[in-house]
Amino acid sequence: MQFRQQALAKLQSPEELDLPVRFARPQGWLVLFVTVVVMAAASVWAVTGSVASTVSAPAILTHGQGSYLLQSPVSGQVTAVVAEQGQRIAANAPVLKVRTAKGETVVRSVAAGRVTGLAATIGAIISTGTNVAAVEKVADTDDPLYATVYVPAENAAMIPSDAAVDLTVQSAPTQQYGVLRGHVKSVDRAAQSEQQIAAFLGDSQLGEQFTKKGRPVAVLVRLDRSSGTKSGYKWSSADGPPFRLSSMTVASGSIRLEDQRPIDWLLP
Repeated sequence: MQFRQQALAKLQSPEELDLPVRFARPQGWLVLFVTVVVMAAASVWAVTGSVASTVSAPAILTHGQGSYLLQSPVSGQVTAVVAEQGQRIAANAPVLKVRTAKGETVVRSVAAGRVTGLAATIGAIISTGTNVAAVEKVADTDDPLYATVYVPAENAAMIPSDAAVDLTVQSAPTQQYGVLRGHVKSVDRAAQSEQQIAAFLGDSQLGEQFTKKGRPVAVLVRLDRSSGTKSGYKWSSADGPPFRLSSMTVASGSIRLEDQRPIDWLLP
């Protein structure tokens, strides 16, 4: 009965204008203020900020002109291997000799460079078009090294000129020496086939390896030079590895792509 009387009294006089109205506690105002500040900051970042992203892909260190596969122009038996692996040879220099039905023929180099591989041995029977040697095109021992990164074709358009590149070199452990620094020199906008990559690198196995996930785009990376390291190039560590880098060293590259607007990145 007591509660019923109170309810009836409240219905008869619903407005209690003489009582103060309490809108919110100080803690509530603080929470509201913080929420507004966070939402404002997020809105400003969404309009003016940017999201950095990278693409990682296999890479290889070479001299800028690449290599070529020397093929035998004749069929016959190899009687002598004149060149040695690692040797620098001139253009049109003898590489090996082949005995054919018409006599002995000398297989000569196409362009000057350094012999990086010999596939022919004395006594071997070869046919016309057989790969007998791989020759790297290098004019001078001081020619700088470059890195060629084979990125997926769909990422090529997002790579800006002079983009920063970090290279993890297979022969230099990252935990000890860090990563090799470089910047994008050029981007080949046409995707490359297995045969094109093999022809440039002078290695058919690498051509197959770099095209396992489709035809990639070649990105030429200029390595940052440094006079304070043994390798002559800049690393994320102070000194880098205590040895010089050689061509045909396998690596992996991480290329920074163009920054994306957060409002475009967040919206579907």
